[in-house]
Amino acid sequence: MAREIKFSLVYRDMWQSSGKYQPRVDQLERVAPAIIDMGCFDRVETNGGAFEQVNLLYGENPNISVRRWTAPFHKAGIQTHMLERALNALRMNPVPADVRELMFKVKKAQGTDIARSFCGLNDHRNLRLSVEYAKKAGMISQEALSITHSPVHTVEYYMDIVDKLVEYGTDEICLKDMAGVGRPAMLGRLVACIKKKYPHIKVQYHGHSGPGFSPASMLEVARAGADYLDVAVEPLSWGKVHPDVITIREMLHGDGFLVKDINMDAYMEVRALTQEFIDDFLGYWINPANKVMTSLLVGCGLPGGMMGSMMADLKPFLGAINAAERAAGRPEISLDALTVKLFEEVQYIWPKLGYPPLVTPFSQYVKNTALMNLLSTLKGQPRWSTIDKDTWGMILGRCGKLPGELAPEIVELAKGKGMEFYTGNPQDMYPDELPKFRAMMKEEGWDCGQDDEELFEMAMHERQYRDYKSGIAKQRFNTELEDYRAKAGAPIVVKRAVVEMPEFKVEDYTSKYPHAVPVQAPAKGQLLWQVDVDDVSAAPVAGTAVKAGEPCGYVQTKYGMEAIVPAVDGRVVAVIGKQGKNVEKGEIVAFVQ
Repeated sequence: MAREIKFSLVYRDMWQSSGKYQPRVDQLERVAPAIIDMGCFDRVETNGGAFEQVNLLYGENPNISVRRWTAPFHKAGIQTHMLERALNALRMNPVPADVRELMFKVKKAQGTDIARSFCGLNDHRNLRLSVEYAKKAGMISQEALSITHSPVHTVEYYMDIVDKLVEYGTDEICLKDMAGVGRPAMLGRLVACIKKKYPHIKVQYHGHSGPGFSPASMLEVARAGADYLDVAVEPLSWGKVHPDVITIREMLHGDGFLVKDINMDAYMEVRALTQEFIDDFLGYWINPANKVMTSLLVGCGLPGGMMGSMMADLKPFLGAINAAERAAGRPEISLDALTVKLFEEVQYIWPKLGYPPLVTPFSQYVKNTALMNLLSTLKGQPRWSTIDKDTWGMILGRCGKLPGELAPEIVELAKGKGMEFYTGNPQDMYPDELPKFRAMMKEEGWDCGQDDEELFEMAMHERQYRDYKSGIAKQRFNTELEDYRAKAGAPIVVKRAVVEMPEFKVEDYTSKYPHAVPVQAPAKGQLLWQVDVDDVSAAPVAGTAVKAGEPCGYVQTKYGMEAIVPAVDGRVVAVIGKQGKNVEKGEIVAFVQ
């Protein structure tokens, strides 16, 4: 009898891999019946990752959204699943254990059946509490292996992690091929080993389509015994997102597997509604480059969703680099040539940094270090001249154990700076905080909510939650949307008086201040030299003293506030980014000398 392969629609990740925002809850409620009517899905990814944060950025309540979005799937007998980042839970930085535990209780109560948990470093210690807390809350624990391709990421390496996760009590294993660079044959061997050793463990495969391996990988893992495959639907399938369910369903059917039929009328309705949401407003934040696959990702191993941000990072750097090239009497280089140099630099430094899987946030750390190395070497300075504090945290073991060994030069660099390596359990560095947040909620006069869900949001995303409660978040989002619509020539409901600042070119400052060090935006978001100040002139004036590692401004991201920190002590010689400007991660916003 033919073996059945089941499908999960990763509707949340389709959007996150394409752009910044998710559909509103009213839009999700409209598309849910059509997804159900397609008849081919046993699971739907509904929340987690950036989903909750995005609602707060809208100025909306994520708890209401999750409850209303999961409800129709429960009624139809379709399981819902979420994504969480183990030590980092639903944000980009570590979370205390008591807040992590509350998350699983809240999400189960809100209607989420399965907790997909991953550690970007594959450190099983970070995943242990995810297993424990998910099962305690009554959820299905699905622990994910962050898949990449390197000499250390072998079947044996991954099986050692699986052994620990099964020991902890996980119900399922997910192969999270976040960059789509896992080689099909290796993935097939890995699934076969898991199923042979642990036949009771269900295996789900998640692979992005960016470099083009994913259909072959899906066929290999299916033949090896995988139970579920993650798929997408148009217009947010293929490109750097996920394979489309139609193609994968036909491929497996042709190979002899039992797969459910697709109601094509319902598929076309989901497709049309998704396009409607894009046309409504979500398309303003979708990078067109994400619709294109590229084999350039095979070598560097970076997630395809980063391509747009990488190109945005490179454009301001191109001016700085070409200024250095001109000063040295060398010919200028093109953006394409710089892109190749960046990919080559990522490939060069990745082994030296211990082969961290290039998934959030470690993909950003490696890419940013590669960018700074490029700028340093092209200006005649040594590599590793600028490493940000988050990357140092990864290097020093504060996020978990790196898969490979650090290069001796990195170890010596850390020792030379008086830094200490941490070998303990990362969770031990972050004491419980729920009592503190309960006291804050009481002080503000805010109710902790049904199943303590409001308390959870405050503890997980304090700054964003406060902005949501105050109304600042909704105002900020509406302003951002107005700006995009204005650029697109669409009508604006509310006109705002804006004091324009002159446009600055990076190369003007690199030639004027050849010894100045660029100050970069730490993340994609809204530049805030001063928090909660609307004046576009709110920025440090020339001559302002700054200290290395100390905040001189902030970027409001979809997951919280990120501090802007200069790499050196000095004084501001130029400010490029205006207050309130939307910036890309790595974009130069000022110069310090």
